[in-house]
Amino acid sequence: MINVEKIRLCVDENFGWATSIRRHLHMHPELSFREFETSKFIAKTLEEIGIPYTLLDLPYSSAQSRLLQAAGALNGSSVNSGVLAVIEGALGGPAIGLRADIDALPILEETNLSFASVNSGVMHACGHDMHTSALLLAAKALWESRLDLAGTVYLLFQPGEECLPGGAKLVLDSGILDDKKIEAFVALHVSPEIDAGKVGIRPGMYMASGDEIHIEIKGKGGHAALPHTLNDTVLAASSVVVALQQLVARLGDSRTPSVLSIGKFIANGATNIIPSSVKLEGTFRTMNEEWRAAAHKHITDMVEATAKAHQTTAVVDIRKGYPCLINNPTKTLAVRNELIENLGKDSVVDLDIRMTTEDFGFISNRYPSVFFRLGVGGESKSSGVLHNSKFIAREDALKTGALSLISAINALLKQSF
Repeated sequence: MINVEKIRLCVDENFGWATSIRRHLHMHPELSFREFETSKFIAKTLEEIGIPYTLLDLPYSSAQSRLLQAAGALNGSSVNSGVLAVIEGALGGPAIGLRADIDALPILEETNLSFASVNSGVMHACGHDMHTSALLLAAKALWESRLDLAGTVYLLFQPGEECLPGGAKLVLDSGILDDKKIEAFVALHVSPEIDAGKVGIRPGMYMASGDEIHIEIKGKGGHAALPHTLNDTVLAASSVVVALQQLVARLGDSRTPSVLSIGKFIANGATNIIPSSVKLEGTFRTMNEEWRAAAHKHITDMVEATAKAHQTTAVVDIRKGYPCLINNPTKTLAVRNELIENLGKDSVVDLDIRMTTEDFGFISNRYPSVFFRLGVGGESKSSGVLHNSKFIAREDALKTGALSLISAINALLKQSF
């Protein structure tokens, strides 16, 4: 198996190199499905190491085009961002995939870092620059130890995690992984709630599915002083918001975590005007795929019935997002034990479920997978929360990230022999 101590030395020796990569990526963030320069930079870095790679060209379906258009990411008939690289061990063995997402968020950075974003209004506020740099550091260490490697490692630098339809889905739908005989996939995500030097992990169900709800309530608008002459779309929409809370409270299994939230309510009337249209937007999240499908029908039926009761009509558009993220129990426990061995028991934290979403859920539904959290918090040079303009990750976590990824590979290879 992999010589972890040799890997640890290599990671330590190349920490400065990885830090410079991270700072370049942080300074030059790109939005989902538009990571063109980021992909070129990753490819150039892999080339300098000597690792073979392929720049991704991901076709999308007509159904996916609407979502990509909404993200402003349409470019011909395919998405030209992302990289797939491969390290073939000299000793043969099974194939394992490592994934890092590479896109950034539409946020104006306010960290005052010397390497803050130069792309105004775009920021690595979710730590994908850390994910990419940690994977490159792991790749460099694995490449230098490939003569001792009893397996093949695929490195997926994936575009578009932050936007529907999700880069992971486009990668899977493209078929580029179909002939790779990958036995398991591994990914990490930064967590400012966990101190740098530590990781968090959870077997089984970990993250929720996530769907977008778009509703329009239509009716005859008019003078607010004459409610008997119009259809009160505002009241109808308000009743819809209240009624939808019954979905989780009364229709859902109380043992299944679920959340339905309406975050946007646009009634563009005035103090004395009831508008003819009110728009609502929200999200539905759960951890059971069967209930998820049933809930979509319940939502539509409930909205339409409520609107009808108010003599209005409803148009309901539920945009299916990422599926539940499930960590394979057996493989995750094996990785957890390996992390304890290599990082120490006090450095491995047991996680609770999260109702946030992650497009790695598509991968975990296709391959046995392990998704864990990388601590980037603590007192020294870290602040903020994810998706925040002042988020700063501790860079020393890069070493822990690279070592953890390689520890996961080691654990999964041991399972295969």
